[in-house]
Amino acid sequence: MEQDTIAAISTAIANGGIGMIRISGKDAVSVADRVLRLHGGKTLSDMKSHTIHYGHVYDEDEIIDEVMVTLMRGPKSYTREDVIEINCHGGVYVLKKILELVISRGARLAEPGEFTKRAFLNGRIDLSQAESVMEMIQAKNEYALRSSVRQLSGRLSDEIRNIRSELLHETAYIESALDDPEHISLDGYTVPFKEKLEHIRERLQHLLSTSENGRILKEGISTVIVGKPNAGKSSLLNTLLNEERAIVTNIAGTTRDVLEEQLNLNGILLRVTDTAGIRETKNPVEQIGVEKARESMKDADLILYVVDTSTELDENDMEIMKLLDQTPALILLNKSDLAPKVTAQEMEHQLHAFCGSETSFRMISVSAKEGSGMDELEAAVREMFLSCEVKGEDEMYVTNVRHKAALSDALSSVLLVLKSMEDGMPEDVYTIDLMNAYRSLGLILGEEVEEDLVNEIFQSFCMGK
Repeated sequence: MEQDTIAAISTAIANGGIGMIRISGKDAVSVADRVLRLHGGKTLSDMKSHTIHYGHVYDEDEIIDEVMVTLMRGPKSYTREDVIEINCHGGVYVLKKILELVISRGARLAEPGEFTKRAFLNGRIDLSQAESVMEMIQAKNEYALRSSVRQLSGRLSDEIRNIRSELLHETAYIESALDDPEHISLDGYTVPFKEKLEHIRERLQHLLSTSENGRILKEGISTVIVGKPNAGKSSLLNTLLNEERAIVTNIAGTTRDVLEEQLNLNGILLRVTDTAGIRETKNPVEQIGVEKARESMKDADLILYVVDTSTELDENDMEIMKLLDQTPALILLNKSDLAPKVTAQEMEHQLHAFCGSETSFRMISVSAKEGSGMDELEAAVREMFLSCEVKGEDEMYVTNVRHKAALSDALSSVLLVLKSMEDGMPEDVYTIDLMNAYRSLGLILGEEVEEDLVNEIFQSFCMGK
């Protein structure tokens, strides 16, 4: 199958201005020539690589569409094979008609991600770069996109290769010394070896330390809005979304179920859940909503506790404060446009009573109704979660769960070597764990990965990519 010529629609299957059909493989040019008639009577076979040509797609003697065709001969192409891209009008019927013609003339329909899979198998990119392609397509904010671009450029791959090279060098030296002690000595080797290993440990730990920021950049911050009924939770959600998404009334208990939305807070993705007002109620439907609110708080990355400062604190507020000791929270002192009956000092006193005097919460005065305080809220979220300097052009982030697991395994193996040195174990024991670390890092690049995993990874890709 890897020798077949493949084809697929590489733009969205929806009506648009332009659509594209991509063809890749050893017969890509000849397959394209069977459906194309270029201006001037020429064929793609006669043309130079990396050129674009005007013509028409024909089915026998019937014109299907007017097209521009790009020719890229391997190995200087995305897949390192001959690649043809037919740019046509973006109607769904036209795209499908041209694809059917291409398939009838010798190509087969590409599987999801097969173009990128061929780029990986043909050595143009490694597996981590291939995965970054899909992450780039799925990026939902500026930082996630920037991180994916860096990974695609090989920043993570280069660091992994450098570490693997150092591990392999040390392993080879130890094994050579053990095989030929007359010519290669391990005397005095322990000190510089330990220094190198400690440096590798630090680099692996640094990469792992970026994974939490990486997860946030990729998936967003799981954010739960809580408060007692009529505190202004739904108004806050509407203000953040800049649309009337949640129903807002003066009737307590209007929100009875969780409402989930995604919003881009100036480049930071928040997965926001608006919950039912937490209070004691005999209404069975509202009880379910309140229980869902409590459960949502347990799984959240961030809690936005909306306090109605125009009314006195009550037992419902006290119940919420009891739940704030495990998850990062911002206290939003809402309805700042009204005369306050709750001050920041009073809130701080009550929070210390329920969560401990050592606990510190940031308080922000807001008015969900008027939209004030949103800039400070954004700054607080950025400060809490983006601990690394996201805008730094040199920063790398581990955004892939598979990569994180491989790095963790590699670090564990390196720590075992350091422990063996501390325990005075013989040098031949070191090489076992050094090679385990080497192989774990190889999983990231795809150099130690099995075919089934490769297939599983690329099946998650979109068609035509």
